[in-house]
Amino acid sequence: MSKRKALLLGDNVFAQYHPLQAVEQELTEVFQNEAHLVSTENWDLLNAGGLQPYDLCIAYTDRWESPATSSQTAGLLSFVAGGGGLLVLHNGISLQARFELSQMIGAKFTGHPPYGPLEFHPTEAGHEIQEGIEGFAMDEEPYRFDRDPFAETTVLLEYTHDGARWPAAWAHEYGLGRVVYLMPGHHIHSFKNLMYRKLILQSGMWACSNERRS
Repeated sequence: MSKRKALLLGDNVFAQYHPLQAVEQELTEVFQNEAHLVSTENWDLLNAGGLQPYDLCIAYTDRWESPATSSQTAGLLSFVAGGGGLLVLHNGISLQARFELSQMIGAKFTGHPPYGPLEFHPTEAGHEIQEGIEGFAMDEEPYRFDRDPFAETTVLLEYTHDGARWPAAWAHEYGLGRVVYLMPGHHIHSFKNLMYRKLILQSGMWACSNERRS
């Protein structure tokens, strides 16, 4: 079976906090045996037909105040609804600048307490993404979210902070496609954690395992 093809979308020039170039090599290594990764800052690839060559779109975007255009939004929605995969990493949730994309992701980022050590725990969901995933610890930004009450999503991972557990990863179907969100990813060190690398790979391959509609 030939490798899947994935598009990694992020920002360098316009990145406020998380430049794409800081992590793209790590992600290329994560997927090297399963998918050919193409890295880009060209948001116009989200327009109609631009994602057609790809099975998976990975968002590490840093455009909190610069929303996707209407045509880019429509293109990404169509890609996923038609059977494509979307893997959103950490700040990639900045796609929420368009409410339609926030709804597809299933939650909205609302802020975070200070960066620091966090412990991550798989939930008991029994999802195939979780196969072989054990708890791990890393220094991270403890993102908080308002989850969409209408999104039927499965929480895969939680983190412990301030004596409570908070969602750190989830997955769901969207039309014929699939969406996964993973919270860790503040800097390159996050992507060097072996258990997290395994989670990224399994999330990406699950997201793009549906059959695409021609």
